[in-house]
Amino acid sequence: QVQLVESGGGSVQAGGSLRLSCAASGWTYSSCMAWFRQAPGKEREGVATIARDGKTTYTDSVKGRFTISKTAVPDMLYLQMNSLKPEVTAMYYCAAVVCSRGSSPGLGRSEYTYWGQGTQVTVSS
Repeated sequence: QVQLVESGGGSVQAGGSLRLSCAASGWTYSSCMAWFRQAPGKEREGVATIARDGKTTYTDSVKGRFTISKTAVPDMLYLQMNSLKPEVTAMYYCAAVVCSRGSSPGLGRSEYTYWGQGTQVTVSS
């Protein structure tokens, strides 16, 4: 069982930065992890993923501005978000799935088993 708790959301002006954190517990050493977001009235979409070996992937709209990372001790997942734009306003979720070493996690919501409760990010113009 993996448990995930997000924090770090808030309200910022366009151009600002935020760092989201996700405290993880359970079988995270054998998990692929990701950040998703969901804006009001829209589908939940994948933002960034990180594999067990640290390989990362990003959705095109955040490449060069967002960075996903993780630490083993403490067991944390992060999303550094820079040059924020109003269109990234959404609830952000941490997600995890048990995966094999060498596998490359995707950005599809259905691929992930465990979810946090979300943290709100609001960017004003």
